[in-house]
Amino acid sequence: MSAVKRMDNVGIVVESLDDAISFFTELGLTLEGRATIDGEWAGRVTGLGDQRVEIAMMVTPDGHSRLELSRFLAPSVIADHRSAPVNSLGYLRVMFAVEKLDETLERLEAQGATLVGEIVDYQGIYRLCYIRGPEGILVGLAEELSGK
Repeated sequence: MSAVKRMDNVGIVVESLDDAISFFTELGLTLEGRATIDGEWAGRVTGLGDQRVEIAMMVTPDGHSRLELSRFLAPSVIADHRSAPVNSLGYLRVMFAVEKLDETLERLEAQGATLVGEIVDYQGIYRLCYIRGPEGILVGLAEELSGK
């Protein structure tokens, strides 16, 4: 029997919540809520002690997946992995299923996104690519090809 019921969200730490919210809104997510979390209880969960963090919860159109964007006010950020290459160890990217990949890319490029490699056709089933969004956040996009 599995202990996992579902995956609630993926977290990404950013410098600018506004830029990240704008980018993921353009991708098709909706801002579900925004709040500042602080106090000793939060630091006990993260191991950071007394912390203050502003969060924004974004939800996918189907309502099943969430992205938690966090901006740490205290303690200050101590590491930066935003420009890590795709083959780096650790959590790295989030992948979204999209419709009309080319149009999606145009809209996201207007938000400052850049293509990492190429758009690739995977066995006629998917068109896939990686992009770097605000602050170098690595995002995968996959368009399911019709008829497969």
